[in-house]
Amino acid sequence: MMSLRISNLTVDHGAIRALDDVSFEIARGQLCAVIGANGAGKTTLLRTLSGLKSATSGSAHWNETNLLHGKAEQLVRHGVSHVSEGKSVIAELSVKENLDLGALWRRNKKESAETKTFIIETFPRLGERLEQRADTLSGGERQMLAIGRALMSKPELLLLDEPSLGLAPLVVAQIFQAIRDLTTSMGLTVLLVEQNAMGALKIADTGVVFNLGKVVANDFAPALIADPAVRAAYLGY
Repeated sequence: MMSLRISNLTVDHGAIRALDDVSFEIARGQLCAVIGANGAGKTTLLRTLSGLKSATSGSAHWNETNLLHGKAEQLVRHGVSHVSEGKSVIAELSVKENLDLGALWRRNKKESAETKTFIIETFPRLGERLEQRADTLSGGERQMLAIGRALMSKPELLLLDEPSLGLAPLVVAQIFQAIRDLTTSMGLTVLLVEQNAMGALKIADTGVVFNLGKVVANDFAPALIADPAVRAAYLGY
């Protein structure tokens, strides 16, 4: 079975240890929420897995692909897409151009067109704004476009960094539901980094809790929601 396997992953920012001996695994088709305070190492984890940050030691594999020995553009061809916080659309391009850019390396144009149709069906607001520049979109629409652009590369592993950041509660609920639905309908494996811990765990299959670069809890999402220590420290009750 295909899976994401992270073992003893350590990443340093100069003298600062951002990730410290991190190990966990996600099975194919699962949505895993990564939660923790600011500075816990969550974004560093995604940047390392997507080829944007070098690891100090340890290993990370998506199926047979070594994620630590490839450049970001190479990893996309191996089915890995990363939606970074606030940086995954090109403001000067239209919605259509952003989506097309996501499929730039795909040679089968018919399949690419089918993927675009699927994304527009998933996010109808994008279909209404195909010719608009990305910088004219609302925050929620821009996040939909960022996810849609990542899906245009036909990923198997989707890395999402704070998709709810700065969005209104109703829009957050729509984005979270779309992520859950896409995981199921596309058979995606999703690693979801979120400050909105409860919202993320509610749609997740499993969860990993980070503190100061270390994994302090790793369990099924309902178990983490029910854990008194996790609730007190991260869920606010």
